[in-house]
Amino acid sequence: MRLLSFSHPDDNLPLLGVRCGARILDIAAAARIAEVPDVPTRMKKLLAAGPNAMARVRELSTAAQAHDGGYFDPAWSDEAGIRLLPPVADADKFLCLDRNYSAAADPEPLAGSEVAEQPTAFVKLDASLVGHRAHVVRPEGVVRLDCEPALVFVIGKRGVAIKKSEAFRHVAGVTLLADLADRDALERELRSGSRFLAGKNVPGFGPLGPELVTLDEIADPYDLWLTCAVNGAERLRVNTREQIWRLPDIVEHVSRYLPLEPGDMLATGAPRGIAEGAEGTASYLEPGDVVDCAIEGFTTLRTTIVAPAAKHG
Repeated sequence: MRLLSFSHPDDNLPLLGVRCGARILDIAAAARIAEVPDVPTRMKKLLAAGPNAMARVRELSTAAQAHDGGYFDPAWSDEAGIRLLPPVADADKFLCLDRNYSAAADPEPLAGSEVAEQPTAFVKLDASLVGHRAHVVRPEGVVRLDCEPALVFVIGKRGVAIKKSEAFRHVAGVTLLADLADRDALERELRSGSRFLAGKNVPGFGPLGPELVTLDEIADPYDLWLTCAVNGAERLRVNTREQIWRLPDIVEHVSRYLPLEPGDMLATGAPRGIAEGAEGTASYLEPGDVVDCAIEGFTTLRTTIVAPAAKHG
């Protein structure tokens, strides 16, 4: 199932939807039509409600598709006519792993990026998150704007001190992060010893989505191709099999110290940025660039880089 968060153009109310091709089913509207009570209408509430609630959403989606052209019509929207939001925009925790790919995927790691003895991560702030088809401003003064596509696991079941063998039972599905980065700011932070990574937490620097793909659709999360293309030209292609720390390692480590809650997200890193290591600035992102990050065969997340609005007066 493809779950997403969206709003209509005339308001900013976040709604829960299910993607069926190019159409989106509004779960709240479908539940009203079918007179199905107690169906969560926000992503995090759905995840927290557990498997029975997820089954009700699946049943509504199946019924709406079976009655295509019938009384469920008011619950359907074309994707082009809605605004897609980050699938989870209010996670209690969004942790992003640092370097997490083998030398085969990252043959020229940056100095100081040696593999640690345990997973290490930074926090992605909610304020940085935007959805599919977002226009993201490259701030004034930012010259080296880079992008790292990262597979994100979304937690669906609370857990503390989770064993590796139980890790996937706590996962609802996956989504995709286009992790934008101001390389100059990051280098300044690393030289100063900071680990906040403000260069990755600028507002808009966290395109996320476009949807949550439930885990039952993924045969093997460690045989997925992640790609990133700029203006239609592929810049990066990597398989998740090259990851060093896998979900069971990450979940076991994090849940020793922090409870994992429904809606929490764990981004599993990228081998490097699409421009990192390139000569000069020609490969960094410029206003007008269209960036497509994808989990090949599943979903594509599009972001357009724009210049700051002109100042008047």
